[in-house]
Amino acid sequence: MLMKFTKMHGLGNDFVVIDALTQNVRISGSMVRRLSDRAHGIGCDQILVVEPPTEKDIDFDYRIFNQDGAEVEQCGNGARCLARFVKDRKLTGKSSIRVKTVNRVMNLKINADNSVRVDMGVPLLEPSEIPFEASLKSLLYDIDIAGHSYSISAVSMGNPHAILQVDDVQAAPVAVLGAQLECHERFPNRVNAGFMQVVDRKQLNLRVFERGAGETQACGSGACAAAVAAMRLELVDSQVTVHLTSGDLTIEWQGEGESLIMTGPAVTVFHGRIRI
Repeated sequence: MLMKFTKMHGLGNDFVVIDALTQNVRISGSMVRRLSDRAHGIGCDQILVVEPPTEKDIDFDYRIFNQDGAEVEQCGNGARCLARFVKDRKLTGKSSIRVKTVNRVMNLKINADNSVRVDMGVPLLEPSEIPFEASLKSLLYDIDIAGHSYSISAVSMGNPHAILQVDDVQAAPVAVLGAQLECHERFPNRVNAGFMQVVDRKQLNLRVFERGAGETQACGSGACAAAVAAMRLELVDSQVTVHLTSGDLTIEWQGEGESLIMTGPAVTVFHGRIRI
């Protein structure tokens, strides 16, 4: 069987997007691993699947798979690409859509300049909701890694994030420390590790080691989590530009209990078919 797909990216964070509405596709872990392989498949950071809605007030279900085949809860860059995909492929005539992931509903709006505004929902800060092993909610947590103690913020944007403030993101040991954080025993579902540098009240620099994918050129939910961490620590204002390796995202958040808004680009690279 030949399966149609679209290759897209959000700031270099790249995806294979699959329409499971108009073609009969069943996604397995082995299929995900083959498709995402950059040497033997199409190559991408994550696989995104658009499915028929399972609830009345939802336009589409939205499934996300990491390179290792594991289904995950959230991807902000992917959400922007998904919005452009369903509109450009004429799966909807709407510019504002509602999609459901494994654990939350998201509102997506395509702007006049083709950037996408994503209501990412309310950030989760209670350790049990992230999930993260800690007795009490705090702005910062001390965590031991390979005999060293680090101070991190912990946030869930529907998926778990650990944010470590650094003086210079370019010099940060993202590959080594990111891998150690990802699999730390205090994060039972593993974690995305963000390395955040505060530039000024309106700007952050960020690199992210993504759970199940390694370092990516951009991470939308990671940018959101870093902004939340910096805002809670009163290091930045309520609207901030997050500079990632391949571009910028704008994050707006008015504080605990409020939804967070992320705005950024989504780009189609090519369409294709592959035998499955």
